[in-house]
Amino acid sequence: MELIRKTIAVTTATLWTSPEKARPIDQEAITNPVRLENWLENLTYSQSLELCDHNHVQSQVLYGEEVIILDERVNWSYVLVPSQPSSKDERGYPGWIPTVQLSERVLEHYDSNITVNKHGASLKTINGEMELSMSFQTVLPLIQERQSDYLVWTPHGKGIVKKEDAVLRPSKTPFGTGEDLVREAERFIGLLYLWGGMSSFGYDCSGFSYNMAKAIGCTIPRDAHDQFNGGKAVNDGDWEKGDLLFFAYQYGKGSVHHVGIYYGEGKMIHSPSTGRFIEITPLKGTLYEEELCGVRRYWGNS
Repeated sequence: MELIRKTIAVTTATLWTSPEKARPIDQEAITNPVRLENWLENLTYSQSLELCDHNHVQSQVLYGEEVIILDERVNWSYVLVPSQPSSKDERGYPGWIPTVQLSERVLEHYDSNITVNKHGASLKTINGEMELSMSFQTVLPLIQERQSDYLVWTPHGKGIVKKEDAVLRPSKTPFGTGEDLVREAERFIGLLYLWGGMSSFGYDCSGFSYNMAKAIGCTIPRDAHDQFNGGKAVNDGDWEKGDLLFFAYQYGKGSVHHVGIYYGEGKMIHSPSTGRFIEITPLKGTLYEEELCGVRRYWGNS
């Protein structure tokens, strides 16, 4: 049976555990267009914590990304996200998305893509009917490079992105370095943590490492425990900037629950937890030092 494919038609679509998990307070996150800033600003600390503690949210998906439809229920679609590798399903990360946030337009493939290199970059359709604000690392196929902008394929038809807001990349891009990864991560110091966050509106710990790796050309698993099971193991004393540091319960002997990016000089940059902000923090003398369970390197892999 041929798989049904659709694309994300909003700035960032949230991947819910089930349709019932979306609360009245989450209304602005399940509409089209979404109003993510309003949604996040109106969430109290306890409401934000519920996204994790009550298992409301799984992940998020950026504008223009392709999803595979497995099931449909009233106004919701059960999907897989091929761009987010996961042990939950080898075909992609699973979850529920409001059907209104999906487009029937099938993703078209071109020789090159543009990647949004800043938060809030503007996309306008050529007919002037739509404008949206995109997340960092939104990827759209390039139709034509012009003097001051890019003409791109979008779920809403042909669109225009300013050159200053994106970088042009061939479909096969060489990996950047660990230094490059850290440089990208520094841009988001002070951004509020969001459970399930996979956009520059808010990242969770593994969403942060996933997207910073993506920014240098690496596709890594979505979740921290899967990230820990991949890459190249790095021994003590051999850490380099851009390596991923993993932390586990029971003083490093239990299940993996957190990931950070090695910043150098005994520090890491990470998205800590609900109510806190992306930060650079030392490891020595902290609970993180006690819970460290391993280090993996993705940026040097080919």
